[in-house]
Amino acid sequence: MATPISTLKDNQQASDTPHPVFTDVKQRCLITAEQLKRYSEPSELPTDTRTAPDLDVGFGQQRAIKALQTALDIKASGYHVFAAGENGLGKRTIISRLLNRIAADAPTPDDWVYVHNFTDPRTPLALRLPAGQAALLQQQINSLWQQAKKRLSQRFRSDQYQSKIEAIKNNTHEQESHAYEALNAEGKQYDLALTFRSFDNKAMFVHPSQLPTENNDHDGHSPKASDSHISESETSGRNKEGRPSTNDRPTDYGNREYEAELSNFAQKNHMQKRLSQLTIALEQLEDEANDAIEALHRSIARRALQPLFAPVYEQFSAHPLVIDYLKAVFADMVTHVERIVNGDDEEFVTAVLATTPSRYAVNVIVSHPPDSGAPVIFEDLPTHLNLLGHVEQITQLGTVTTDVSMIRAGALHRANGGYLLLEASHLLEHPYAWQGLKRALQSRKIKLSSLEQMLTLTGSLSLSPAPIDLDIKVILLGEADLYYELLELEPEFDAVFKVRADFHDDVIRTSEHELALVAKMADIIDYANLYPFDRHAQATLLEHLSLQAEEQDRLSLHSDLLIKLLHESNRHARLNDESIVTAEHVTQAINDMDERSGYLRDLYWDELKNGQQLIQTQGRAVGQVNALTVVSYADSEFGMPARLTAVIQPNIGAGEILDIERDVDLGGSLHAKGMLIMTSYLRALFSQHHALNFSASLAFEQSYAHIDGDSATVSEGCALLSALANVPIDQSFAITGSMNQLGEVQAVGGINAKIAGFFDACREQELTGQQGVVIPMANVKQLMLRDDIIDAVNAGSFHIYGVHTLSEALSLMTGLPIDTMNKKGRYRKDTLFGKVLSRLMLWDENQNGEDDIDDKKSKNKVKKKQKAKRQKKEDKSRKDKRQDEKNNSEVTSNGEHDDEQNIDNNEVK
Repeated sequence: MATPISTLKDNQQASDTPHPVFTDVKQRCLITAEQLKRYSEPSELPTDTRTAPDLDVGFGQQRAIKALQTALDIKASGYHVFAAGENGLGKRTIISRLLNRIAADAPTPDDWVYVHNFTDPRTPLALRLPAGQAALLQQQINSLWQQAKKRLSQRFRSDQYQSKIEAIKNNTHEQESHAYEALNAEGKQYDLALTFRSFDNKAMFVHPSQLPTENNDHDGHSPKASDSHISESETSGRNKEGRPSTNDRPTDYGNREYEAELSNFAQKNHMQKRLSQLTIALEQLEDEANDAIEALHRSIARRALQPLFAPVYEQFSAHPLVIDYLKAVFADMVTHVERIVNGDDEEFVTAVLATTPSRYAVNVIVSHPPDSGAPVIFEDLPTHLNLLGHVEQITQLGTVTTDVSMIRAGALHRANGGYLLLEASHLLEHPYAWQGLKRALQSRKIKLSSLEQMLTLTGSLSLSPAPIDLDIKVILLGEADLYYELLELEPEFDAVFKVRADFHDDVIRTSEHELALVAKMADIIDYANLYPFDRHAQATLLEHLSLQAEEQDRLSLHSDLLIKLLHESNRHARLNDESIVTAEHVTQAINDMDERSGYLRDLYWDELKNGQQLIQTQGRAVGQVNALTVVSYADSEFGMPARLTAVIQPNIGAGEILDIERDVDLGGSLHAKGMLIMTSYLRALFSQHHALNFSASLAFEQSYAHIDGDSATVSEGCALLSALANVPIDQSFAITGSMNQLGEVQAVGGINAKIAGFFDACREQELTGQQGVVIPMANVKQLMLRDDIIDAVNAGSFHIYGVHTLSEALSLMTGLPIDTMNKKGRYRKDTLFGKVLSRLMLWDENQNGEDDIDDKKSKNKVKKKQKAKRQKKEDKSRKDKRQDEKNNSEVTSNGEHDDEQNIDNNEVK
């Protein structure tokens, strides 16, 4: 952890005279105030935007314009364009203006209409006409219908028509009467009469005696007679049982009666057949009458309609398909003249909000005024229906119906023969839109399909209009990342959009380009009806565009930012009751925009004021560095210092460096890469001189968000080397920079925001005149600092240094020489690297000393053990000796006793 400032006197001897190397590095790396910002010269700009030069539509985007022109010049399939570039560059505006200029001189495409197909009503016909002729055809058909219906109604109500119909009917009735009379006369030969039954008026033959007396006339049209007629002679010859008397009946009477009945039956049957033949003949006669009436109707219709259609035929004589359609309409009107006149059929009745029945409607899909050039269409809602068109349907009493008048055009129809612009991201948001567009461009035909059937898999009845030929150039607008994703995920994308037009974010800052950007400002001002901007306001805007480009020698081309600045600057001029916009108004607008996006930044400064954020801008500390970072959130971006600390654990490990941010998944891959590069560099520095007998850890203090990027590599190297050498770092400095494995400092992003962040922190804690920042020398050309920072640098209260190597950065931060070597090729002891090696060797010696002490202790312990063992052995030997002496004395005494006993024994014997 960082060494407190109060303990630094024990670790370092203060010197009033700076080291010559430090002085040399400080002078060499100091950035002057003139290098901190590039100003635009107002005298080289127009007096105000009203005198600005004309706008070049393709300014700054020559590469994209060239690619676009290549695609437009090639008529082959697939030469459509993907315009790649960041949002806000004005891609759509530039392309639209260029296309409008080209389209004005291009031929006007043909009109297209859909009409009813009388042969196959489910597949409406698509007719192609010259520009402006579609509306004329629709008007002529509407007029034909109105005149035809009126004229036909007059003809069919005329006395002449009624007399002809009566003549046909009377003629038919007369022929029927003559036929019945002739048949009745023929029946009388067989004693049969023709009559009609009362309940169904059916003709039949009966015996005259069966006819009613009051109606028994010769015409045969009598009511129904009795079914049988029996004579009195026949009844008198029957007895009570109904059988002939045997006494009174002759023997041949039965035979004669039987033969008479057979003859009567045959004659009646014959006449019934004749009646059936007559009925068929009369039906044919009726059919002929109907045919005559129908022929009369058609004849009347032809004579009535021919004068109406003749001028229309002549008007469209150059278009055979239109003539064929007109002839089909004429024939259909003649065929269905009765239904037209009667008005009892929905197909021949004008619908609501229409002037013509759908059967004769001319649905104008697309129409162009003559000599209007090619269309340029931008579709902001590119759904499948809006792109390819669709067929509407209506529901009446639960029945879904549609007709040719309900076909609706899509963007492809409107842009056919011209140019269609689409936002790629919007296109991909809608289901089936991309597939429909791709299919149309590949087939070069617009074919309407029912999206409802595709989605619901239903079999509802719908129209299938004939496809329309497609001749179009499609320009997709999107970011480069989306282009690469489409190339990877859509195999056919490159075959359809073969040309990529790259739009640049910025342009080189030259006098010519500054004037061109002023022309762009003037164009926006004229379009939005804003106040004119004077030359000082123009210069301020140009400087801000360089700040947005993060380069002194480049200008941002983001149109959205420029439009916002112009409108907000114009607002301040209007509030001040001024008629021209000045530099003060532009500066105020910039400050307002910065304040609106500075909510998070203000929260951080509040924490800094309250002491919750620990940032030290004075004094010195070991292993502690003020690193410069950039916080990005949505559209808000600001710089702020962050405390970076390094801690060393001697005699543990072999040079491992723990990156706490990475181990807790708060560090990105680029941050991890920078850490590994710095680790490799340090190992290469010292491993050849001494073994790395330590481990270390690095962390951004009070950082709880994700960290990525390698711009802290130099900061981490300074903190780690300070902790290794136990040399304090001047906390008046903040540092940023990337580093390679050779120790060279590389450029980083967001340099202006980083410097501004530390300057504000120093100003918050009081400027001492010693504070400053250390940045890569490669970033000097990107400096476009605020005027208050430049004023502080001019006054000597703030300093900016640019370094090429890590050694220069360390010298500025520590005040010491870094890597000076002696004649033996080893770092001098007064250098930072020499101090690092000294500490590495000291840790090694301390470790060896501890090992020697441990060895002496173990030897003494062994000696003590050996001495104790010898003593124990000596004690044992002395004990054994005493035991032997004791045993010997006992043996002697026993021997004397035995001798005495032997004597006694001898005596007993």
